[in-house]
Amino acid sequence: MTGHAPARIVAAVLAAGGGSRMGAPKAELVVGGARLVDRAVAAARDAGCRLIIAVVRDGTAVPGADVVVNPDPGRGQRSSLTLALDRARGLAPTADTAGVNAVAVLLVDTPGIGADAVRAVLAAWRPGRVAVGRYGGRRGHPIVMAPRLWREAIALAGADEGARRFLAAHPDLVDEVPVPGDPADLDTPEDVRRWPGSRPSAAGTAADAPS
Repeated sequence: MTGHAPARIVAAVLAAGGGSRMGAPKAELVVGGARLVDRAVAAARDAGCRLIIAVVRDGTAVPGADVVVNPDPGRGQRSSLTLALDRARGLAPTADTAGVNAVAVLLVDTPGIGADAVRAVLAAWRPGRVAVGRYGGRRGHPIVMAPRLWREAIALAGADEGARRFLAAHPDLVDEVPVPGDPADLDTPEDVRRWPGSRPSAAGTAADAPS
């Protein structure tokens, strides 16, 4: 990452959603041979992030990530984002990291976003700016900005939103980064079935549940 130590940009994977249209929580769904939450963590790790926070539901283990449990995930995405930022703020500087300069947010249900896309957006981020992946004609994650700007985004967001309103209100701060991949999210069992090597969650309900 040109000009930035990877450890100073924390990756936050938001993975606590209940998956109401899916029929089961998305984090545990196996897509392409791996759980969605593990795929997102691997993308961040392979892109160079040394510090990865995973906000999950109670009972979800995530190897390789600093796990934060959302005690009430029904409050929506904004609550998970707030928890991730609180944890990032609490990360003490070490020999490898001089504190947190920025937070890169990824969603658990976008398996088409891989390490190459994450790496490119991380490399493009600059202090005081917002770096966002651009997939053809569509914006997608990761979204990278300083914790202060994320707090401003939370203040504008609806209960189940992240940075959307903030980006719309501050287009002058946004740097779109052309990246490879597919930003489409998985919302229904039919979406999951399109991926090879996919199967239901450990509970066995997701692929068979009505959308």
